[in-house]
Amino acid sequence: MNFPIEPTEFQALTPADRVVVSQMRQNLNQYKGLLGGPAMREQFDALIAAAPAPAEVTYDAATVGGVAGWWCRPVTQRATDSAVLYLHGGAYVAGSATAYRHFVGQLAARVGADIFVPDYRLAPEHPFPAAVEDAQAAYQGLLTAGRQHIAICGDSAGGGLALTTLALVTAEAARTPGAQLPRAGVVFSPWTDLALASPSMQTKAEADFLVTKDWLAQQATYYLQSHAPHDPNASPVYGRLAGLPPLQVHVGTDEVLRDDSLRYVAQARAAGVSVELYMWEEMPHVFAVNIGILQAAEQALLRVSAFLSKNLMHAATTHVLS
Repeated sequence: MNFPIEPTEFQALTPADRVVVSQMRQNLNQYKGLLGGPAMREQFDALIAAAPAPAEVTYDAATVGGVAGWWCRPVTQRATDSAVLYLHGGAYVAGSATAYRHFVGQLAARVGADIFVPDYRLAPEHPFPAAVEDAQAAYQGLLTAGRQHIAICGDSAGGGLALTTLALVTAEAARTPGAQLPRAGVVFSPWTDLALASPSMQTKAEADFLVTKDWLAQQATYYLQSHAPHDPNASPVYGRLAGLPPLQVHVGTDEVLRDDSLRYVAQARAAGVSVELYMWEEMPHVFAVNIGILQAAEQALLRVSAFLSKNLMHAATTHVLS
């Protein structure tokens, strides 16, 4: 396949996953775009919480930087001064740390590092910039707690929030000599443009069986209310990307949000950022949560864990400002 930007790897659909994706399409296509806003919270959490709990991972409710959430702690840890901040998806109106903890635990078990999932405030009760403020506060809380090597990860809206947070904390560190910079970022199907200007909003409208442009517009209205969608703190594709740590991006080829990833990666690479881009044939939005169901989910988590392990555990290459 030809893409407007060269992926690090294009992963073809396996025969086994082709059957599963076909079944998903049959079951879910009729419901796409029908439920949004606060009304979707219970159903969304139920879908995410279906991820199997991994062995040898413990879970602790906690507050970091004033933000409540869950720690996902692998029994076997490779570096006690490392941590990952994981920002959940849900279009800024749904999702919870409780629902996400088993999926995130799967990642923690593979990386060998503690991961904190904050319950950042949701719209419409708490519109922009509440989520951004909470993500920043949680990151600063990790630093205050002595976590020197931190990565920020997220999916969908949480992926966009992760990229926004990376830009903000990197800029803040640049103003503080000797400050510790984030070590890496990983995002799954990030929502990077709340102005909905990506070409795939139209070109993948039929292929995507989960998300529609109209549905995204509705959720963006809940979140932004009267705020401009081109603000880089809401839509990181419009931000300054130079100086960011190494990034890894995963996206399915048939997503309406596909080009949100491709546009962001192109701009990040042009700004000198090291970015790995993994494109997964016909995979649905945030397919990695389907661990134990899709072979691609396991393969994606293996790539993420290798990337995070490399960037978190190698103290000799610590990303610090002098």
